[in-house]
Amino acid sequence: MSNPQQVRVARSHVGLRSERGPILLAVMLSVGLVAIDSTILATAVPAVVSDLGGFTSFPWLFSIYLLAQAISVPLYGKLADLYGRKPLILLGVGLFVAGSLLCGLAWGMTALIVFRLVQGLGAGAIGPIGMTILGDIYTLQERAVVQGYVASVWAMAALVGPTLGGVFSDSIGWRWIFFVNLPLGAAAGWVLWRRFEEKVERRRHTIDYLGSGLLALGGTLLLLALLEGGVQWAWDSGMSIALFAGSAVLLVGFVLVERRAREPVLPLWVFRMRVLNVTNAGSLVVGVLLMGLSSYVPLYSQRVLGTGAVVAGLALAAMTIGWPIAASTAGRLYLTIGFRATVSIGAVTALAGALILLSVRADSSVYHLALACFVMGLGFGFVASPGVVAAQTAVSWSSRGVATSANMFSRSVGSAVGVAVFGAVVNSYVSGHLGSSDPDISHVSPGILEPAIHDVFLVTVFIALALLIVGFVMPTRVTEPEEPVAAEPAPTPDAVA
Repeated sequence: MSNPQQVRVARSHVGLRSERGPILLAVMLSVGLVAIDSTILATAVPAVVSDLGGFTSFPWLFSIYLLAQAISVPLYGKLADLYGRKPLILLGVGLFVAGSLLCGLAWGMTALIVFRLVQGLGAGAIGPIGMTILGDIYTLQERAVVQGYVASVWAMAALVGPTLGGVFSDSIGWRWIFFVNLPLGAAAGWVLWRRFEEKVERRRHTIDYLGSGLLALGGTLLLLALLEGGVQWAWDSGMSIALFAGSAVLLVGFVLVERRAREPVLPLWVFRMRVLNVTNAGSLVVGVLLMGLSSYVPLYSQRVLGTGAVVAGLALAAMTIGWPIAASTAGRLYLTIGFRATVSIGAVTALAGALILLSVRADSSVYHLALACFVMGLGFGFVASPGVVAAQTAVSWSSRGVATSANMFSRSVGSAVGVAVFGAVVNSYVSGHLGSSDPDISHVSPGILEPAIHDVFLVTVFIALALLIVGFVMPTRVTEPEEPVAAEPAPTPDAVA
């Protein structure tokens, strides 16, 4: 292992507030493109299918994007630690813009699915590298405010995305939901290219191709099994068993390779640091809960409460309004009372929101449903934002990309787990009452659908309890390393208190 004293680490030369402002705006714009893209397509699906056909394949527009984004995150994080943030964020923006252009020009559903994969590969870099850049140029105290700004981007995207998707589809055509990314992405890339400067020592690196391949393939099989199990094939089918078994073998092989790799793509020390394990666990649980809300709150609102699609979307958007409010407040809390108390407050708040959600019934108001989402959003903001800051603070520059990407990868895995868990809960109830092993949820009566989704709300309460454990084991304080860490650092327990 290299001597830490002999490894010079990249340091951003962006020091003044006025110089960092354009970089923050460019990162927010880049993250905003990804955030809007995750919601804008949903309302345009009918127009896309009407134009291109391929109704049975359109779910892959979302699955392939999620897979590409999730699997590429760890690799981008490691490359950013080796070669600097700037080339990786520009690569991500470039891929996202190129994918958007190709999606807008797609001539068929298969082509659109392939081009969504390109978009997903770009999005996989934008999220973690953008957050890593902000971790580099802002101090611990300043990140408290910056996290609120970034969280607000997701809140606006939740409101703007579905509206833009509907407007574009009904007026100028669905292809503009992709073309609109071109000037915005180009502007973000130009600002980052011109204004963000960093000095990275140019030295030879050993790329962990074998580890990267095993992680990508093993992770793909795992996420594919979780996303499509119980949907495209039964959980006990040969396909599900083969996917889970294959992913297990590949991921075990990945661990063995990483133990010997000179510069591993996902260093195993990540799993030996208490603060990273705790924050990643919190991110995973938030991912699970997010998927439960995103998938079934709109469905419950429309099919059980009888609201329209717009009202159902606004009920869910209440969560993304609560999140940035908490994220912007969390900074003041963890700087005064510590990370443990702040995350614990978030855990209790999320649990309270889950209990409110559990009290929603068929005769409830949609405001009751929105209140539950808003309170849970507050809880997520108090858990997720301090978690990212704590993970970035616990490591030096040369490991911050890995730490940030591991946190975001955990949330992606949590989302896939949420798809599997909540889908199994609903399908099990509906199948038991209809006598069908493959029920079509869109044609299930509200009388059966209401208790089925209510079971999802009950499971949400038990999953939210896990956040209490995360808060309990979270360190109170996290100190930044004084010296850069080498390619494979070995942090000590003294780094957290």
